Amino acid sequence: MIGAIIRWSINNRFLVLVATCFLTLAGLYSVKNTPVDAIPDLSDVQVIIKTSYPGKHLKWSKTR
Repeated sequence: MIGAIIRWSINNRFLVLVATCFLTLAGLYSVKNTPVDAIPDLSDVQVIIKTSYPGKHLKWSKTR
């Protein structure tokens, strides 16, 4: 199977070159015209935990 593909490609060099150019141009067109909407958030993950416990002073809890 692979040998047949290689033989066909050698015998039809022009078609292989045209297909390669077409795929390259189509890829460049796609890269140029594809919109990029999202910017990734690279910041660290932060978790804020608010909890109450017996004996916590009210004034101390309001300053935090």
